[in-house]
Amino acid sequence: MMDLILWRHAEAHPGAEGQDDLARTLTARGEKQAARMSAWLEKQLPDGLRVLCSPARRAEQTAQALGRKFKLRAELLPDGQPAELLELVQWPRARGAVLVVGHQPLLGQTAAQLLGMDPAGCSIRKGAVWWLRQRQRMDQSQTVLLTVMAPDFL
Repeated sequence: MMDLILWRHAEAHPGAEGQDDLARTLTARGEKQAARMSAWLEKQLPDGLRVLCSPARRAEQTAQALGRKFKLRAELLPDGQPAELLELVQWPRARGAVLVVGHQPLLGQTAAQLLGMDPAGCSIRKGAVWWLRQRQRMDQSQTVLLTVMAPDFL
């Protein structure tokens, strides 16, 4: 069994003209979103969790709210591809849980692929978490959506 937890970065300041997109930081609202979601996650997350994060500043700030060690991975940048993300986390071969802090459209496309949905029609809200589980049932691999949580509901 493997859990994949997709956490989209919280609300960030819009990019100014000429500003590096990766340098954008969280707004005050985004900081509150990240804090609320991390408090909820902390009650749910299993032991042995691995945390991987996009090197974009807004994603780093979101991950830092959790107060756990994390690794920055270029595969999780905004222009990443679902196949790269899935290879990075070793889905579905790995055991345990992986939390990925990243961006749209990558996270939505990844969730859509795993759930057999149209990738264009799947969007993850800022600061929200989608928690997926891969399991074996009667010699069949299944992806189960355990929960979707948005910071506005916490």
